[in-house]
This record gives sequence, structure tokens and C-alpha cells, in this order.
Amino acid sequence: MNRLLLAAALSAMVLAAQPQFQGQAQDPDDPPSRVARLNWLSGDVAFQPATLDSWTNASINYPLTTGDHIFVNPGGRAEMHVDGSAIRLNSNTNFGFVNLDDSIVQISLNEGSIDIRLRQLDQNDTWEVDTPNGAITLQRAGDYRIDADGNGNFTVVTVRNGQAEMYDDGSSLLITSHRTVVFREENGPQIGPERGRDDFDGFVLARNSAEDALPRRDYVPDTMIGGEDLYAYGRWDSDPEYGSIWYPPVDVGWTPYSTGRWAFVEPWGWTWVDDAPWGFAPFHYGRWVTIRGRWVWIPGVRTYRPVYAPALVAFIGGGGFGISVGWFPLGPREPWIPAWGASRRYVNRVNVMHVTNINVVNVNVTNINYVNRDRAVAVSRGDFTGARPVRQSAIQMSSAQIRGAQVLGTAPQVVPARNSVAIGSQRSAPPVPQRMVVARTPPPPPTVNFQARQQILSQNNGIPLRRGQVEQLRAQQPAAVVNQAPVRPIGSMRQAQRPQVQQQPQVQQQPQVQQQPQPGREANPGLGNRGQNQPGPPANSQAPINRIPDRMNSRPGNPVQQQQQQQQQQQQPVQESQPQRFPRQQNIPQQPQPAPPIQARPLPQTPQPAPQQQPAPPQPRQRPEIQQPPPQQQAPPPQMRQRQEQPQPAPQQQPAAPAPRVQPQPQPQAERPAPRQAAPAQQAPAREARPAPRGRPAESQDKKDDEKK
Repeated sequence: MNRLLLAAALSAMVLAAQPQFQGQAQDPDDPPSRVARLNWLSGDVAFQPATLDSWTNASINYPLTTGDHIFVNPGGRAEMHVDGSAIRLNSNTNFGFVNLDDSIVQISLNEGSIDIRLRQLDQNDTWEVDTPNGAITLQRAGDYRIDADGNGNFTVVTVRNGQAEMYDDGSSLLITSHRTVVFREENGPQIGPERGRDDFDGFVLARNSAEDALPRRDYVPDTMIGGEDLYAYGRWDSDPEYGSIWYPPVDVGWTPYSTGRWAFVEPWGWTWVDDAPWGFAPFHYGRWVTIRGRWVWIPGVRTYRPVYAPALVAFIGGGGFGISVGWFPLGPREPWIPAWGASRRYVNRVNVMHVTNINVVNVNVTNINYVNRDRAVAVSRGDFTGARPVRQSAIQMSSAQIRGAQVLGTAPQVVPARNSVAIGSQRSAPPVPQRMVVARTPPPPPTVNFQARQQILSQNNGIPLRRGQVEQLRAQQPAAVVNQAPVRPIGSMRQAQRPQVQQQPQVQQQPQVQQQPQPGREANPGLGNRGQNQPGPPANSQAPINRIPDRMNSRPGNPVQQQQQQQQQQQQPVQESQPQRFPRQQNIPQQPQPAPPIQARPLPQTPQPAPQQQPAPPQPRQRPEIQQPPPQQQAPPPQMRQRQEQPQPAPQQQPAAPAPRVQPQPQPQAERPAPRQAAPAQQAPAREARPAPRGRPAESQDKKDDEKK
């Protein structure tokens, strides 16, 4: 009973302390709380770290972050996870992370095929895939396949289930479940039903089925990266003191952080990369302890979102330890304090699942009674910085050496080398084309390479560079950035187009004419001539993209539909319509004369000049119908009368005789044509006191009235 009361009190203390860091703003020097884990490889897969221009062979369990690239060669495949969501890469795929932090997963797909199984999408989370033909945002949890062709310059988006939206320079297209859309730069989007499955889809289905078959329980949160493997390996149990515990599938004598290697991954620094297929979550989350002589892993309180850590160990060294580097796993309730001086918010978040008193920023690491200190592992500095496997290079240490070593904290005070970043075998660069991709979200600044960072790393004794130091290096050494595929934001082109659009003389009246959609017509002008004579949004508009779900032909921002409207409306009389915005129109006629084109369609007294670049054959057949006789000017349909009352040039081709009757008040007899010089006879008797029309004597008008009586 006392133990249960104590556990309840500790839980209440943790819950009460949570608002202390949830409401605080994130410090710019704090690293992201999540990464991508490369968890499965097959065949030849190459890897380029963010800070290097060279390529290595990819390694499982390597944490991927902003700027990292993966190239899957022919015959190979790869899989990675982010927050429980799976990203699978097919052969001949050039993949990269444009940005990966707490609020966005921004992917670059230069060529190849990927499949994304998005398990959940938080309110403030963004998933975006940037391709050479446009940017795709995933708007719901679901299954998505995206193909980017390296030669044909097209992108195919297939939504198995979920909802996505494709953005290009001025328009967007919503893609719903069971739809496939092909985007070509020269022909425009082509939408159709979900395409059939191929060999890559069969591979994805097999991987999904294997995940779904796991006996998942609520031992770890779904957002704990690598947590799904702990249901396939090892064994779960419950302990009265620690709660849920996990037994790893290891041999007797095994020690945590002993079957892998060390890598230098910025912005975290020294990072553990384990060799085991389950070796990610237990080494970047949770704590280790021995129970009855066996190692068990403690995931911690499940209430909070897990925060990634590079390695939850304490390093030892100092006098008497020689040139070796040693470490041991942190135990229950032992805090992990980053060596780079992280904010209080970050330290609290990364420790809250395991430390009751989360205000641990000013903890003196030398005063902690570490429970796992006697289980330390050590290697030489050369093996440590060279990323050599620990199992093959471990140094046997006596208990006296371990007890006499100094606790250094969470950083070993070792300066990294180039091999510390590229831990795989060096290889030649794959044939990666440097094709520009289109991004809806602006990308972060380019990454500064490792060679430019190395001097500051030496001065910092191996502590990772902070944001201000990186920005200073980028400004001082512009050439010291990693050469990667260029990324062009969509918004920059749209902003440059707006001033050109608003200078068109007929922009304000043109939308009133070109508004009646004619879905029965066919046209496919494509997406060519981008930015040419395109009316933009109003000046106070936030974005020229319009969203209308599911129907491509009804989207105002669709360039194919806009050109259809232009061709159709010049062939048919204009019906009453309301003004609209058209983010993209390709062929707006340039009017050389101020003659109003609005009158030329419903009431065409004068022929309309032939529109430029309108080769549609139906136009010659329609124009004779539009050219009606001039007398119809006197009796327009009711819906056209409203248009005539709008400000426009003076009426043309009016009969000469009725001209004197413009000054008197309008009369009903104006609806029927009057004979020559007979208009005065139509004057109503009630108006006999009014002055006579100009040029006629008053007596003649009185005489006419008497005769009528």
C-alpha cells in the first residue's frame, strides 16, 4: 500500500510539473525532438551525411535529419520510420530530407518511387514531398505513393487512402482516396482512378502486413521511433518498482551500448548507432537496469511524448584512464544533461519520463550515485573517432580503473574526425542528377560542411556548433556549403508575377466575361508559358491557391479549366455571372483598342477583333451567330440590360431620329422603334405643360394635342 501511494504521489508530481516547459518557447539552439531511423536495407544503398560531399554505404539504425540523402541503386530497397510512420524507397530512388524538425517532415524526391504510410498527422505537423514538378502535402493519415521520373519530367501521385494536395506555380489540385494524378510540365494534370499495383507495391503490402501482425500493446507510445520492433524482439513484463520493462534478446554477458559504434551527428554530437535490428529505441529513449542479474530496459512514463537523445550514457575519463574513452548506461531516475548548454525546456522534456524532479538543469553529474557505473565499456580514442565496432575494439578495464575514472557527463570531450561522420565504407558517388525540386515550404539555409566546422569543434572540445556559430561560418565562408540539389520555393515565383498581372488594362472587366464554365467542352492547353499574362489575386490576398475538394475541373486555380473557359466564352454569348479570381490564365487577349469587349459578345454592334493565339476551330462558326442586326440594341434581354447600365463608352449605331429624345425622361415607347420624325407624336397628354422639343414651335405641339382630343 505504501509503495502504491508513493508511486501515485510521484506521478502527481510529474503531471504537475509538465506545464513548466510546455508553455515555454523553444530555444533556437535546441535540437529537434525527433529524427528518422533507417531501419531496413536490402541491396546497394548509398548514404550522404548532411555535412559531407562524399558518399558511404548506408547503415541501419543511423539517425537521419535535415540535409541527409539516400540513394537506392538498382536492385536495392530501403525503409525508414518517423514517429511510427513508414517511408519506403524503391530502386533507383534519390531521396533526401530538406527539413526535419518538430513541426515538419519535408522530403526531396529527385527521382524514383517512395511509399509513405502516414499513421497519424498532428494538428501542427506538416508532411511535404518536393518533386521537380511540384510539391505534395499530405493532409490526412493514409497510404501514399509518389513517383518522379528522371527522364520524362513527370510526377505521379497515387492516394491509396487519405488526402493530398499538389502545388505548382500558381495553382493546386486536391487528390482524394483511390485517385492517381499524373503531372507533366507540358500537358497539365491528368486525373484518373487509382492505378494498379506493381512489384514495389507488393513489397509495401508485405511490410505493412508484417507491422500489422505485431502484437502491439500500450507499452510504448506510437511516436517512439523504433518502438514497434520491441514487439517483435525480446519480451515484455511488468515490475512493481519500474512499471513496464523489456528484456532484450541477448546472450549472457551482454552490456548495453557494446554492440555498435559511435558517430558524430550534428546537431546532437556523439551518437550511438547499434547493430541489432531492434537497437534504436532502447538506446535513444528510456533507461537500463539489471534485475536478478539480467539487463532490462525501462521505457518510462507513457504520458509524455518521447524526445530523442543521441545516447543516454555518462562518459568517464580523466587522469589514470589514459587515452581511452569509457561510458556506461544511465539508470532509473538519472538525468541526461546535454553538453551544449540546452535550454531548461529541452532538458525537462528529455528527462520528464524518467526523472521525478524535472528541474535538473543545474545538476552536478559528479555527485550522482550511478547504479550502472561498474558496467562501463571503453575503447581507445582512435577506435572511438574512427567509428570502429566496439565489440572488436573494447578494452578490458579493472574495477579499480573504473572507480578511479572521472565522470565527464554526456560528452566524451573528444574532437571528431571525418570518419566520425561517415561511419560506413567509403564509395564513389552514385549517378545522382542535380535536378531542381519545387517546395511549398521555404527550405532552411544550406548546410555548412564538416571541414569548415572542424576548427570550431576543436576549440569546443567536440561540443557541437550552435546556430549562431553556423550562421557566422555561412556568412564568412559562402563556398563552405554542401553541394546538394537546388530547391526553389513556389511563393517566390508567384510574388514576382503579381505586379505584371495587375498592369493589364482589361483585367478588371475580363473576369466578368470569362466566368461561365462549360464542362462539356474539351481542351488541354497544358501548363506551358507559366507566368505570362496571368491575372493575379487581389492585393490583400494571402495566397493565390484555391481549394475546392475532389473535382479538378471545378477548381478556379486549375490552369486547364481556365484556358477551357477562355476558349468557350469567346464562342458563346455571355450569361450573367459574378466576378472571380483566376490565379492562372494562359491566353488573355491583349486589346490594342479601348473598344469594350464586353459589349462585343452580348450586343455585338461592332465586330470584335480576332483574339490573339486562339486557334480553336469553333470560333469561326460562332461569330456569325454573335453578329446580330443593329436594331436589337433597342430591346436587349432583361439580363443584358443590367450590363448596359454599368459605366461604358457611349452607345454606338443609334438611329438618327430618336436622338432628340435622349434629354426627356425615359418613356415606355422607347421599347418599340419609332418612325422617322414621328417621335413627337408619341408624347403623353400629361406632359402638355412641359417645354416642347428643341427646334419645334410651341404652337405646333398644342395643335397636335387638340387634334388628338
